Amino acid sequence: MSTARLTAHAKLTFSLRVTGRRDDGYHLIDAEMQSLDLADVLRIDEGGTGISVVGPFAAGVPTDQRNLVARALRLLERTASVEIDKRIPHGGGLGGGSTDAAAVLRWGGCTDPIAASTIGADVAFCLRGGRARVTGIGEQLEPLPHLDRVVTLVIPPLHVSTPAVYRTWDDLGGPTADGVNDLEPAALVAEPALRTWRDRIGELTGDIPVLAGSGATWFVEGRRDDALAPLAGEGARVVVARTVDPRGTAAGDDR
Repeated sequence: MSTARLTAHAKLTFSLRVTGRRDDGYHLIDAEMQSLDLADVLRIDEGGTGISVVGPFAAGVPTDQRNLVARALRLLERTASVEIDKRIPHGGGLGGGSTDAAAVLRWGGCTDPIAASTIGADVAFCLRGGRARVTGIGEQLEPLPHLDRVVTLVIPPLHVSTPAVYRTWDDLGGPTADGVNDLEPAALVAEPALRTWRDRIGELTGDIPVLAGSGATWFVEGRRDDALAPLAGEGARVVVARTVDPRGTAAGDDR
């Protein structure tokens, strides 16, 4: 029996084009993703079973077989008890569930992105980490040189379902975005409250924010937490995060 402490980095999608849809319903993408120093922390014990979730974003995270950690353990054919200290928002578009599963796969010695993608589309990238061009349904990774970047995340009190956003994208006829994220028009329809947060961020910073993946997190480049501080009183969380290479271990600043 052994215990381990695992760091599971959030991922940020800096650009996302939806390039098609396969016959099996999976969507094809062409995206640039990079790991952030914002991270969940997992404590894993081979002497037990079950999943527990603590931390600021524990609410709403399933602890049964729907959790991607449970799927990762099944893929490994291992049993363990896992406690997830949830510091990445659930349903925030930052790959929180995927990166937790990827951490468990690394713990179990699995490095196969194809196998990882059977758990979830973002798990393959999270398994590798760093910076990459991501294509296919998420399983094709082209490593890119690390770029040092600082972003300010605005995490509103919303949960956005990725499958629901993709369904809406299909229903809308596959729109492309004026900006860098093709899912943004569909996300605004699937969760209209996102528009209010986008506009509020624009008022405070003078910049047009970008939706992280399918949402609900918005981000702007640079450290803008002072300008965005009023949003904390409106129910959002404002987090300054930095990009990291696969060896990064720090946690993001939180206000």
